[in-house]
Amino acid sequence: MQLADLLAMIRNYFKIAFRNLVKHKSFSFINITGVAIGLACFLLLTLYVKDELSYDRHNANADRIYRLSRTFLSKDGTESLRLGHAAPPFGPLIHQDFPEIEQVVRLLETDGMIRYGEHVFNEDNIYAAEENIFKVFSFNVLQGNPANSLSNPFSIMFSRPMAEKYFGKENPLGKTIRVDNQFDYTITGVFEPFPSQASFHPNFLISFSTLTDDRVYGAENLRSNWGNNSFSTFLLLPKNYDPEKLVKAFPAFQNKHIDPKASTWSVLNLMKLTDIHLHSHMDSEMEANGDIQYVYLFSAIAIFILLIACINYMNLATARSAKRAKEVGMRKVVGAIRSQLINQFLSESILLVCISLVLAFVIVAICLPFLNDFTQKQLTTNSLLTPSFIAIVISITLFTGLVAGSYPAFFLTSFQPTSVLKGKIASALKNGRLRQTLVVAQFAIAVVLIISTAVVYSQMKYIQNYKLGYSKDQVILLSPPSDSTTNFEAIGQELKQNSNITEVGRSSRIPSGRLLDSWEAYVMKGDSMAPSDIGIKSLSVDEDFIPTYKIQMAAGRNFSKQFGTDKTEGFILNETAARLLGWKNAKDAIGNRFGYGQVRGQIIGVTKDYHFESLHQKVAPIVMFMQTGNNRRWLSVQIAGGDFKNSIDHVKKVWESRFPDKPFAYEFLDERFGRLYAREQTQQLLFGIFAGIAIFISCLGLLGLSMFMAELRVKEIGVRKVLGASIPSLVMLLSNDFLKLVFIAIVIASPVAWYGMHNWLENFAYHTSISIWIFIGAGILSAGIALLTISFQSIKAALRNPINALKSE
Repeated sequence: MQLADLLAMIRNYFKIAFRNLVKHKSFSFINITGVAIGLACFLLLTLYVKDELSYDRHNANADRIYRLSRTFLSKDGTESLRLGHAAPPFGPLIHQDFPEIEQVVRLLETDGMIRYGEHVFNEDNIYAAEENIFKVFSFNVLQGNPANSLSNPFSIMFSRPMAEKYFGKENPLGKTIRVDNQFDYTITGVFEPFPSQASFHPNFLISFSTLTDDRVYGAENLRSNWGNNSFSTFLLLPKNYDPEKLVKAFPAFQNKHIDPKASTWSVLNLMKLTDIHLHSHMDSEMEANGDIQYVYLFSAIAIFILLIACINYMNLATARSAKRAKEVGMRKVVGAIRSQLINQFLSESILLVCISLVLAFVIVAICLPFLNDFTQKQLTTNSLLTPSFIAIVISITLFTGLVAGSYPAFFLTSFQPTSVLKGKIASALKNGRLRQTLVVAQFAIAVVLIISTAVVYSQMKYIQNYKLGYSKDQVILLSPPSDSTTNFEAIGQELKQNSNITEVGRSSRIPSGRLLDSWEAYVMKGDSMAPSDIGIKSLSVDEDFIPTYKIQMAAGRNFSKQFGTDKTEGFILNETAARLLGWKNAKDAIGNRFGYGQVRGQIIGVTKDYHFESLHQKVAPIVMFMQTGNNRRWLSVQIAGGDFKNSIDHVKKVWESRFPDKPFAYEFLDERFGRLYAREQTQQLLFGIFAGIAIFISCLGLLGLSMFMAELRVKEIGVRKVLGASIPSLVMLLSNDFLKLVFIAIVIASPVAWYGMHNWLENFAYHTSISIWIFIGAGILSAGIALLTISFQSIKAALRNPINALKSE
């Protein structure tokens, strides 16, 4: 066959296909809508998954960059703290002992107040970075020389948005800014910010050598402080270098530099940079990470939704098959071969999917802003226009068209023309086991999504109503500048002059954060103090912290100004700490000698347990004390009553009078608490949306099948009506077969959903149980929606005039 003839034949296929689509408008509309929604869901979820898998790959050396992490072990060998950060001496010592490593770079994240002229802002994502950072990470430096921009102490580089924020169109190079009203920094460069798909996003880079100043951190601390694990440390390994070689050498390395038994309580490990976002779940991270399980989950949902759409097309195409059977028979009689008929059906299917794809892109463009709001991402349709993604979309379109059209194409063209023209095809079509299996699969997927949505909603409601052991409502958080001259007691009294402000407390950390501070605890064993095997987290607080959060005492008392020794020797434990240390009753702990780090004193109180961290973690053993120093950086203000505006205005007035050089900023504790479960709330919403879509598309499939069965049983319905059958009985007759399929889907889906959601709930230390009513409700909802869909077509078939059905073949 010549090329011109081949093109003419293909053109003819699509011309006939287009005519068939136009001729059967309702069929085409339902099909195009179903496939378009399925493709749109697939494209949206693919954008999400593609974004999650692309983290940190903008770095040229991404596959050779590894992050150093540190895990602390309890005396029984269990992990007590897992940190994505390490102590400052590790970096240079690793480079010294393992010279084959190309680069080692350290970063220290901080925040501060930056002033330039009249521009004063509180800023975060300020990173002290070693000057070789540009040899490890791929920065696009717009101004300045990356070779020496971070060489000198008190040098700073701005990201482009920050430079525009402070300087507008001025050239920032060489200008001086002031940080925290203490130090002047010279601007030495401007860099383009990292893309959103990065594990960290510096707004400012300051020279690491600045930290050697004793007023900032101190050179000796950088060399010998093994306890401050706040430094992100990255290694650039040679090509084809096995990181396990380093990991195996780390125990001896620690024993050499820290102490001979360091490897028994401290473990170093490496993780590839590109694995951090989806695979790292340390107690400390540079930024919140994703989860590979969600990538698997949404990939599966994308495939299932597209599969449901394909199944739908098969079912709806089959619904029309009885009408097209004679067309196939006549074509065969006049000489058409089976391959031509198959090509005709497949061309119709591909044309329909192509039209659906165009509509799917429109749906994606409309829905993308909403998906970005849900996921807090910056997804754009530009990702759909890359050559690789266009190739994938074309492949998926062809695959979808072929899969969706294959069953009717190969099924209808398999019959002999004599059988078709004698009407024997109807009985063959009626016994469609494959179609029944596909309907069961459709609804099983939909029911799994419905049950999953209900379980996630139940867990979120459980979290919101769970008694945390402290008051999180109407508490605002402040982070004031702190130095030896700041009189926080006077500030607290001034704040409480407003009648709505009842308590003001200070602490080193606040509820909803992680408890990352710990030292060795000591208890009395015999006549002397001995180290405990229990790892206990610490909180430095003042005497107003416990009243501010309304934490209840189980035994003993709170810190008090009436007891001067409380500031130097007093300790308060929570119930979990007291129990793990050996006191079965909280009262038994009161008055006992206790040591923590370098401090020795006695236990003056035991609080009831409270959930300082999220409900993903069990209640940690906690010790509170009033150690001297300025590490209590958080101020918590409890507000009573409903006049929040007046109270906030008062707090702002006090702040501005006490800290005129620092911009006023605050946040609500309950909002921070809500952010702990933002990912789960997003998951709940997405589950609900895609469950609804799955049900909708599945119902389109049921509509198609009910149309199909009504067509096949039109004479049977006519005979039954003539013999006196009522409309309700006919509706039940036509509906029963489909309801059986839905019931089978519910039976299959329920254990699958239970298993998946049971494992999901295990991620929470405290979680709700999976109620049987969730399964019953999901079953009733699915069956009800299915019945409404089927009844529409069943009633329509039952209301037909039986004479029209019986008068002709």
